[in-house]
Amino acid sequence: MIGAKSRRILITGGNAGLGLALAKKLARRHKLLLSGRKSQDEVAGKLPPGAGYVVADQSDPEGSAQALVRGISEFGWDGLDNAVLNAGTGTAPADGVDSTEAIRRSLDVNLLAALLQAHALYPMLEKSRGTLTLIGSVAHKGSAAIPAYAASKAGLHGLARALRSEWKGAVSVQVLHPGPAKTGIHDKAGYDPGLMRSLFLAPDDVASMMASAIAARRSPVTLSWVRYLNGGAYTGRRL
Repeated sequence: MIGAKSRRILITGGNAGLGLALAKKLARRHKLLLSGRKSQDEVAGKLPPGAGYVVADQSDPEGSAQALVRGISEFGWDGLDNAVLNAGTGTAPADGVDSTEAIRRSLDVNLLAALLQAHALYPMLEKSRGTLTLIGSVAHKGSAAIPAYAASKAGLHGLARALRSEWKGAVSVQVLHPGPAKTGIHDKAGYDPGLMRSLFLAPDDVASMMASAIAARRSPVTLSWVRYLNGGAYTGRRL
């Protein structure tokens, strides 16, 4: 069973939102290394006790991959049991049309960085026969309010399918698609969901479903209200 021993788990974007909620959920049983674009000083006191932290700015895809590999080595790990590539960004253009700069940023942060990080982390995951988890979004099927974000998450879905086939037998690969959660991502994107915000799931509940899905290694998995109402936050495998 995947949850039978302490695991070495990397979570990108682990200093805020769903990444931080997942880290807090796993901190008691596992060794964690988190990453984000904020400095060590900015995240001091916000991370789970014992968790390591590496600065890795996703807007520099190649640099972020190098930073993760370097950070893992400096943290004293020679392998990885789980890599959760969760970091992401998005914008909701007021007129419905993203600027070229915003489109490139969404694709760099959400897709290209994940692709380069996945390949950079492969040797460490292979050594442990580990699991690569890409965090997508229910928006991967298309969203009029956030087109570039939706496109980048659709790309992640395709990337997971390709790597799952390419790495079969060596590294497990999955993509999880969370539904809307009560994090700050919509405010940062400039999108007001209005009354729909009241239907967003709590980050802790989404994190619980994420942990269970990671333990099961299935792909793809949608983490939405339907799964939550069926007990998804409280049942399933333990990570």
